[in-house]
Formats: sequence, C-alpha cells, structure tokens
Amino acid sequence: MAVSLAACGSAKESGDKAESSGSAKKGDDIKVGLLLPENATARYEKFDRVLIEKKVKELTDNKGEVVYANAKQDASTQNQQVDAMVSNKVDVLIVDAVDSKAIAGSVKKAKDAGIPVVAYDRLAEGPIDAYTSFDNVTVGKTQGEALLKALGGKAKDGQIVMMNGSSTDPNAAQFKQGAHSVLDGKVKIGREYDTKEWKPENANSNMEGAISALGKDKIVGVYSANDGMAGGIITALKAAGIADIPVTGQDAELAGVQRIVTGEQYMSVYKPYPQEADVAAEMAVALAQGKSLDSIAKDKVDSPTTKAVPSVLVPVVSLTKDNINDTVIKDGIYTVNEICAGKYKAACDKIGLK
Repeated sequence: MAVSLAACGSAKESGDKAESSGSAKKGDDIKVGLLLPENATARYEKFDRVLIEKKVKELTDNKGEVVYANAKQDASTQNQQVDAMVSNKVDVLIVDAVDSKAIAGSVKKAKDAGIPVVAYDRLAEGPIDAYTSFDNVTVGKTQGEALLKALGGKAKDGQIVMMNGSSTDPNAAQFKQGAHSVLDGKVKIGREYDTKEWKPENANSNMEGAISALGKDKIVGVYSANDGMAGGIITALKAAGIADIPVTGQDAELAGVQRIVTGEQYMSVYKPYPQEADVAAEMAVALAQGKSLDSIAKDKVDSPTTKAVPSVLVPVVSLTKDNINDTVIKDGIYTVNEICAGKYKAACDKIGLK
C-alpha cells in the first residue's frame, strides 16, 4: 500500500533540531507506545495498528519496537494504559483517545516524564506535540453533500434522521458541524441523536425511536456518521419495512462496502488509512529521536488546551458503488474476492465489480 506523502519528509533526516519535548536524541532503537480506542470498529485492529507497526519498522531499520494496547472504548482503561507506557519508559506515545478530555491528565503525565505525544485520528486535549487525522469537517460535508445528491428532488418531500457519533469524541462534533453546514435549510431534520459510544445497537435503538416518532412514510433519508451505525440503522429500517432510502456512512468498512454494492447503503467516506498511519509513525519516530517536525507537519491546529499543534490533515473520498475499484481496491484495502464473496457476487456482477 504505497502512498505518496508530499508533505512528509523522512523521519531519519539528520541535522534537525530537537523538539522541545524533553526527549534526548536517540537512534533507531526506540520504543513507540501505541494506544487505540476500541476494537468494535474494524479499522483499528485491521489497518491502523498493522500499518503503524509496519511503518515504524521501516523507519528504524527494524530496530524500533511498538508496544500496543487497546482501550476497548473505556476511558479509564486508556488512562491506566498511559500509566503503564510511562512505567515502561516508551520513547514516544501515539494516542487515539477514547475521550479527548479525559485523556488530558495522562497526556500531561507522559509529557512530565519526557515522553512526547502524537494525537492520532482524534484531537486529544493536554500538551500534545503533534496531531494527524482527516479533515473532519470536510468528512461531514462530504456525507451531507452525498445525501442531498441521493435525495435529489425528494429532499423537500419528507424528513431525514441524523445519527451523529459519540459526544465524547471531538471528531463527531466536527462531522456534525460539516454535515449541518450542507444540510441545514435544504432538508428537514426530523430527529437527531448523539449516539453513545458509536455503538450500532444504540444507533439501532435510536432509529427505532425515530421511526416511531416520525412515521415510516415520512423518512426520506438517514445521515449516519459511520458504517457501524449505518448497519444498525439499516436493520431498524428493514424491520419497519422501509427500503430504498439513502443512508450515509464512514470508514469504508467491509460490511459497509458490501451494503453499498447491494444498494442498502448509499455511500461511505473512504479515509486513506495508510497515509494517516504513515504520518503518525513518521511524527512519532522523529519526536522519539529528538528531531523537528518541520518537514512532516505543514499545518497547525488548535486544541481546546494547546495552540498551534504541528499537524497533517489527510484528504478523504466519497465512496459509492461507482468508485469502489478506484479507492479501496486500488489501495489494497480489500480485494474484489473479499467484497464479492458469497451472497454479494450477484450484486457485484450487476455493477461490474470483477
């Protein structure tokens, strides 16, 4: 999965000045702590962890070590994992926060121990040294624009349901902001939910409530902030006898792509994980080695607690049945055989996916 990173220089470049992270200059024999938030969403174990581990090895001539832990959607567990990483004397931390606010104290604890912190995918609070993610407001806009395109002239005929992500995830607020900037005034929002812990079962329950409140004949589409929730939403729609209405998603999960193939889900947002993971690894290795991020991070992002954080924001793509070949297949995320296995073969044949 070779991805070109125009903004990224090698983390091994010599002569860079040390960041003010408190870490001494080191060689390739470094220890990188990697903390991911949960394992219910397929991407974290299948893509993010594997890609980051691979890139760290590549950047350190196979001398660097990645110490991994998954919080399984529990913020207190993740704080304990940071403590363990500090005790383990890792040289740098990559943290994808379960709760961006709750992690702040642990980020400070790591910094006080001289361990720089890269916020990955979600903008953690506290004294972070670097951040990489996707442009989350653009993600929401992309979803909203796709939903309006799918609705066409039906946009004014009924109401949509908005199923946003968890209120503890700062990305969810940005997705919502982007979606509202496109949808407001163009379509009536009948019900809107912040879905606890992003869980599909919670989205399913919320959708059942929306159908009961609005009436099944009044709903013309659903904004779903990710694919996992889209699965729960579509289950509720099917149970109520509602078909052929557009549902959005995000993350290009295999199940989501398969639902796009069959027409149950209209779109997802494909986020090139190889690019995001490579950036995180480059930042982490550079910081562990006491080098500058100037050649890697061209942007600056403000968190609620830290200003001008060196950042890389990776662009995203609206994924529909028309560009599956040019996105997830081309980038090696899935093979045609994986997507078109079993009951999905006929639908794949119908749209020319071979």
